[in-house]
Amino acid sequence: MAWLVTGGAGYIGAHVVKAFEEAGIAAVALDNLASGREGFVGPKTPLVRASILDRDAVERAVTEHGVTGVVHLAGFKYAGVSVQKPLHTYDQNVTGTVRLLEAMAATGVDKIVFSSSAAVYGTPDVDLVVEDTPKNPQSPYGESKLIGEWLLRDQAVATGLKHTSLRYFNVVGSGDPSIYDTSPHNLFPLVFDALVEGRTPKINGDDYPTPDGTNVRDYLHVSDLALAHVEAARLLEAGEELEVAYNLGSGDGVSVREIMTAVARVTGIDFEPEIGPRRAGDPARIVASGDLAARDLGWQMRHSLEDMVRSAWDARRRAA
Repeated sequence: MAWLVTGGAGYIGAHVVKAFEEAGIAAVALDNLASGREGFVGPKTPLVRASILDRDAVERAVTEHGVTGVVHLAGFKYAGVSVQKPLHTYDQNVTGTVRLLEAMAATGVDKIVFSSSAAVYGTPDVDLVVEDTPKNPQSPYGESKLIGEWLLRDQAVATGLKHTSLRYFNVVGSGDPSIYDTSPHNLFPLVFDALVEGRTPKINGDDYPTPDGTNVRDYLHVSDLALAHVEAARLLEAGEELEVAYNLGSGDGVSVREIMTAVARVTGIDFEPEIGPRRAGDPARIVASGDLAARDLGWQMRHSLEDMVRSAWDARRRAA
């Protein structure tokens, strides 16, 4: 048994590969290295340098490595940028998923864990998002993730594909100091880059109807997230029936100001964040319930906010 991890050289993908290794399950990383890093993949795991758009390459990887299931993380993940690059987003995230599913069908691989996103919900008008909260994606990225879920659903009807989708919000931290978040758009890298460069981090709006006036979101440690992917894969491999989708959430969330306070405490850099205007369309609070995932996947928040910040900061400093 081996599982193919698409996007396996990326920040999240490399942690998933590491979690497979630690669980004693063989994994194969497939990545075109557009944003992934070869050095993120350990020596125990084969790295196939290929795009999911290359069906032949995916089929070869599946056949040569005896793959029995897929964790699908590869794609274009920048929601804001996707508004300016909708065709690129759909090509990578929708066409890429179609090619992957074609390769799986051609080689008889019938199990997949799909990396979806809280972006499928858009800006919900509820304080706590559950799996059947109405879907209203507000970016090509969010739309592409919802289409990905539909593709799995329809392929399951057609071929008996066994699948589940994991929806999550803000992934942070590091489970290995050699693996770090390389995104130029995520909060933690933005804050750390500002501090390293001698700039003051910025909060976009402090007048929201929340306890401290700043946005509240779910922040999840990447190692906890990786364990959920491996458990979902293990259960599918064992023939267990899973829900079509699970939210990986904290149930309560953390505010942006709480993150800034934790960053100052962990880094030892005393700063007062600048307050800028609200960003258009930013809801005050989006937090998800992780109850279903806790029931079926053993999902839990094993790391405190300080753990998340410290591990991310340590990895960032090592990468500098």
